[in-house]
Amino acid sequence: MQAEFFSDPNLDVALALAVGLTMQVVASHLKIPGIVLLLAAGVLLGPDYLNIIRPEVLGPGLNTAVGFAVAVILFEGGMALHPKELRKESKAIRQLITIGALVTFAGATLVCKYVMDWNWSLAALFGSLVIVTGPTVINPLMRRLNVERGVASLLEAEGVLIDPIGALIAFITLELVIKPTGLDFALSVPELLLRLGIGSMFGVAGGLFLWLTLGKLKIVPEDYANVFTLAWVLALYHISDGVFHETGIAAVTVAGMVTRFMGVPVERELLEFKEQLTVMLISLLFVLLAANVRVADVQALGWPGVLTVVGLMVLVRPACVFIGTLGTGLSWQEKAFMSFMGPRGIVAAAVASLFAVQMAEAGLEGGEQLRALVFLVISITVVIAGLAGGPVARALGLKRPSDQGWVIAGAGPLARALGTSLQGAGEEVVLLDVNLDHVRRAKEMELQVLCVDALKDRTQDDAEMDTRSGAVGMTSNEEVNFLFAQKSRKASKIERSAVALRQEQSGITRPMVHEAGSQLLFGRAHDFELWADWVVHGQVVAEHRRYIGADMITGRDLAESDLFLPLVAIRSGDVAPVMDRTRFRKKDEVVFLIPQERAEQVRQLLDSMDWTTVAEPLTRNMALEAPRV
Repeated sequence: MQAEFFSDPNLDVALALAVGLTMQVVASHLKIPGIVLLLAAGVLLGPDYLNIIRPEVLGPGLNTAVGFAVAVILFEGGMALHPKELRKESKAIRQLITIGALVTFAGATLVCKYVMDWNWSLAALFGSLVIVTGPTVINPLMRRLNVERGVASLLEAEGVLIDPIGALIAFITLELVIKPTGLDFALSVPELLLRLGIGSMFGVAGGLFLWLTLGKLKIVPEDYANVFTLAWVLALYHISDGVFHETGIAAVTVAGMVTRFMGVPVERELLEFKEQLTVMLISLLFVLLAANVRVADVQALGWPGVLTVVGLMVLVRPACVFIGTLGTGLSWQEKAFMSFMGPRGIVAAAVASLFAVQMAEAGLEGGEQLRALVFLVISITVVIAGLAGGPVARALGLKRPSDQGWVIAGAGPLARALGTSLQGAGEEVVLLDVNLDHVRRAKEMELQVLCVDALKDRTQDDAEMDTRSGAVGMTSNEEVNFLFAQKSRKASKIERSAVALRQEQSGITRPMVHEAGSQLLFGRAHDFELWADWVVHGQVVAEHRRYIGADMITGRDLAESDLFLPLVAIRSGDVAPVMDRTRFRKKDEVVFLIPQERAEQVRQLLDSMDWTTVAEPLTRNMALEAPRV
C-alpha cells in the first residue's frame, strides 16, 4: 500500500514542492543558503533513506520540468542584471565568460583526470559541467552578504551569462564524447558560436516582442502581464531549442536582458513575479534532483572526490578569476573574494542529471559517478560560500556599510533643508528627483543627488537603498511619498520610513501611513509649500536645541505648534528626521527650522517648552539656502 501511495507522480511533485519551500523558509530564519537544506531534504526523503520522494516515477516528466525551470530562472536572471553595472564592468564580464570559462574547463578537466584517475572523456565532461557558477546561488548570497555593489554585480552577471555558455560547451562536449570524430572536434568551436548566435537572435526578438506588447504598444493589460510573459518565455525556450538544438538557454537569458534594458511599465511586477516563481521552481527541482542521486555513488567517490572539489576551489577558480580579469583594474581584494565565491547551482545539477540519462542510453559508463561528483561540488561549494562568505568579505574590506544614511525622494527646497541638516549632523544623504532645477540647486549645496524617478526599481540599486538607515518621501505629491516609503520598506527592507503630508484628513491619512509601517514626517501634516517658499527666499534660520524636560514627549507633541518645523532628531548617537512617533527624553536634541520674522517669538516658546540652546550648535556652519537673485 505504501509503495503504491508514494509511486504517484502527482504526489511526488506536490511533496517535493511543499518540502522545498518549507526548507527555504527554515533556511531564511537560520540565515543559511536555502540550497543546503534543499539538498539535505532531497537526500533524506529520497529512495536511499525514507523513500518518500521518488523522482523515477516522473519518467521523462523530470526533464520537462527541468527545462521549464531553467527557462524561467535564466530569464529572471537576465532581467535582474543592472545595465549600469554591466556597462561599467563590461571588460571584466567579457573576459570572465570567455577566457575564464576556458580556464575553468581546462583546469577542472586536469584536476579530475589526475585526482579521480578518470579517462579524458569523462574528465572533460566534468570540466564542462563546472564552468557555470549559478545565479540561483550567487544572487541570494550577494543580497544576504551585503557586499560592495561593484563586485556583487560582477559576480551576478558572471553567474547569469556563464550559464548558457557553460551549458552549450557541456552539450557539445557530450556530443564529442558520444561521437568522437576529428571533424566534429574541428567544428566544435564554430558550432558553439553558431548556437550562441542563434540563441541570442531569438532572445533579442523575444525581448523586443515583450517590450512592444507590454510597453510600447500596451496591448497586454497589466493584470495579464505576468502570465503572458511566462507563457512566451517558455514558448521562446522551446521554439529556439526546436529550431537549433540547445539554444533555448541563450535565448531566454538574452530575452530577459533585453526586456530589462528596454524597460517596461510593469518591470517591478515582472521581477517580483519571476523571483517568486524562481524560488518555487528551485525549491522543487533541487529536492527532486538531490533525491535522484544515489548516496552510494557519492560515497564511492571517497577522498579523491573531496580533493577534486578542493582543487576546483583553491586552484581552478582563482586561476579563472585572476587570468580572466587581467587588465580590468579590479583590486586584489576583489579578485580574492571572487575567487572564493564560485558556488555551483541548478544548471550544473540539471545538466549533470540529463547527462547521466543520455550517457546510459548511449551505452557509456560513468554517468552516475559524474552526476555524483557534480552534486558533491554543489554541496561543498555552496556550504562554504554561504557560511564563510561574510567573514571573507569583511576580512577583505568588501562589506558595504549597513544602516548608513538616508535617502530622500525629492530635492525641493525643504528636502534640501532636511538633507543639509542630516548631513551637518554627520549622516550621509542621497536626494532623488527628476526636476533638473532641483537637482542643480542640490549639487550647488554640495548634496549628493541623483536625477532619477524615485519609484523606479533600478533607483533602489542606484541609491544603494539596502544599506540605508531610512527613507523619506518628500516630493510635492503625497501619493508618491507614500508609495516610495512602501517600496523602500518592501524592496530594500528599510525599517524606518517617513511620509510628508500636506493634510491628514483626505487622500493619504495618518492611519494609512501607520498601517503601512511608516510615520509622518516632522510630526504631522504641514503647509510645505509655504515653508519651501520661505527656504527659497532665505527667510528661515536653523536652531539646534537640547531637551531638558522631565517628561517624555513625542514628535507629534512637538509638532503641535505651527510656528516652527522640527527637522532632525539627535538621540544617543542616532540621527534621523523628526517623525510623529519619535520619542524625546532628557538630553535629546533637535534641529528646528524657524521663520526669521517670528524668530524671537519662537525662541521664547521653545525655552518655555524646556528646549534650551546647545552651546556648540551643529547649525553654526549650516548654510540652508542662498536666496535666489
